[in-house]
Amino acid sequence: MIDDETPVLDNHLHIDPDNHRGIDAVEDFARLGGTHLLVVNKPSWYLGVEADDGEDFRPVFEQTIKIVEQASDVLEGRAWPVLGVHPGLISRLVDDRGYSPDEAREIMQAGIDVAAEYVADGRALALKSGRPHYEVDDAVWDASNAVMRHAFGHGGDLDCAVQLHTEASEELSGVADWAEEAGMEHHQVVKHYAAGRLEGPTPSVMSEKDRLERAAKRGEPFLMETDYVDDPDRPGAVLGPKTVPRRVRWLLEKGNEDAVRNAHVETPKLVYGIDTEKSLDRRSNSV
Repeated sequence: MIDDETPVLDNHLHIDPDNHRGIDAVEDFARLGGTHLLVVNKPSWYLGVEADDGEDFRPVFEQTIKIVEQASDVLEGRAWPVLGVHPGLISRLVDDRGYSPDEAREIMQAGIDVAAEYVADGRALALKSGRPHYEVDDAVWDASNAVMRHAFGHGGDLDCAVQLHTEASEELSGVADWAEEAGMEHHQVVKHYAAGRLEGPTPSVMSEKDRLERAAKRGEPFLMETDYVDDPDRPGAVLGPKTVPRRVRWLLEKGNEDAVRNAHVETPKLVYGIDTEKSLDRRSNSV
């Protein structure tokens, strides 16, 4: 069982207050022992926003902040927003809307600039960026890398983490080196949808048992996530909101107390500077 003093953090999921389950998904998470969430804004076009400049992303970010505030009212701990631009937007801009890769880069970098404003004023915890996980031409790849490195520049200036959506890989040391060149620490780069092993960034491990066993055995910093998408057309995708608490219980039953503390106390403090134990005290909402 998960005791009342064990923080349980889902490091990457999406909550849609208007189009699907919204706060009901948070309540499912909390009922099974979940205490903390990092809520990432949905891709802008999923919320009906076809961005032409940076300011077009602001309603997406504001909606995410609103649902995070509601989630914090439900949780024994709290939730934090992670804001940014999904790397898949570049294909939508170039292939569907006729922008050049450089024009798309400018729009996406401007969106990152707006997201960084929210981190700077304390309304968001971290940034989101990355590059396509599918094959693209060289111009789109180069533009995507430039967007990601732009996010690292903000991460260095703001001393905040950057969550990445990238291709599947267990070796991203070069990407972490780019972040370091921009003033970040390697551990502040977080690869979302990671396997149990990763060189370079901190892995945010999809909460499947085989991946978690590898991460626990490795003993390096890691986080746990579901990438729950809160999509009415895919109600259980990617993993449901109950998954992380269930996997924490499973890890504890297997004697992996150290791995649970690593993923839910030590690594969140290392990467984001958040204290998941202290914030279990509902009288304190401090980072």
